[in-house]
Amino acid sequence: MIRLLADENFNGRIVRGLLKRVPDLDLVRAQDVPEIHGGGDEVLLSWAAQEERVLLTHDRKTVPRHAYDQVREGLSMPGVFVVDIHLPYGTVIEDLAVVAAASVTSEWEGQVRYLPL
Repeated sequence: MIRLLADENFNGRIVRGLLKRVPDLDLVRAQDVPEIHGGGDEVLLSWAAQEERVLLTHDRKTVPRHAYDQVREGLSMPGVFVVDIHLPYGTVIEDLAVVAAASVTSEWEGQVRYLPL
């Protein structure tokens, strides 16, 4: 199953709904990890790579750029899901539940994907 990291600004209702829908999901919130709490995109992406976690974000402007910078530099980048902030929560939760059940973290290496898929 996929391992996830939700950035600090990722919608908490989506996180809670996803964990309710997939109780055994391995999802960590950035604000719960002292060494990355308050860090920038590079810190999040570096920690996500180290911990082999795909990053969940609503940030369309800076996270994809930093993610692709890591790939260009030959660094590990386990993947990013950029979730449209305007999508209904239920749609996002269902899409992420399907992705979590049907894939493993390594399948998303080096990719930035936008939800809905």
